[in-house]
Amino acid sequence: MNILIVGCGKVGSELAATLSREGHSVTIVDANEAAFEKLPPDYSGYCTAGIPIDRDVLREAGIENCDALAAVSPDDNTNIMVCQVAKEYFDVENIVARIYDPRRENVFAHFGLRTICPTNLTVETVKNLLMEEPDRQVLIGQSTVSFHTVPVSRKMVGMLVSELNLGEGKSPFAVCHEDGSMTMAAYQPITIRAGDSLVVAAIVD
Repeated sequence: MNILIVGCGKVGSELAATLSREGHSVTIVDANEAAFEKLPPDYSGYCTAGIPIDRDVLREAGIENCDALAAVSPDDNTNIMVCQVAKEYFDVENIVARIYDPRRENVFAHFGLRTICPTNLTVETVKNLLMEEPDRQVLIGQSTVSFHTVPVSRKMVGMLVSELNLGEGKSPFAVCHEDGSMTMAAYQPITIRAGDSLVVAAIVD
C-alpha cells in the first residue's frame, strides 16, 4: 500500500518504520524537519517537511496517489483538518486519526472519520485488567503504573473524589459503580455513592 502519515512523533515514527519494514510505500509529513530524526536508520520511506494542512505540502507528499492516510500528530485540531482536506479535496477514503481528547470523538464521527483514542484504549484496557485482578501493574509510556481497586468506606460516601486524600503518591483514577459502569475521575466531579469502588493509581517507577 501507498500510505501517508501525518505527524512524526513517537507514534508516527514507529508506525512509519513498521509499515516500511513490512514493504509498504510510506511517506511521513511533519512541520518540524528535526522530527524526522526519530525515524530509525532502516526506514526506507520518504519524508516531507511542511505544514500538513497545506494542500501543496500534501501533494508534494503524494496524497493524490496514496491508498491510506494516518493523522497522528499531537494536535487534535491538526488531525481533523488534515482528515477533512484528505477526504474532501483528494478523495482519500481510508483515513484513520488519533485523538487525545475523547470528548472530540463525536466531532470526527460527524465527518465520517475513524479514530483511535489512546485515553479510551487505556481506560478500557485498565478496566478489563482490574476486573480480572484486584491489583495490576501496567506499563504506560515509560512509567510503570500500579492500579488497584478498593471499596469505599462509610466516611467517603457523599464526598467528591477530588476531596479524597489517598496518601502520598496515590491518585484516584476512576470510580467503579455497582452497575458495572466506570467513571473517569479526571473529567467531571464525582460524588461517591455507597457500593462504589475506587480505582487507585500510583507510579511505581
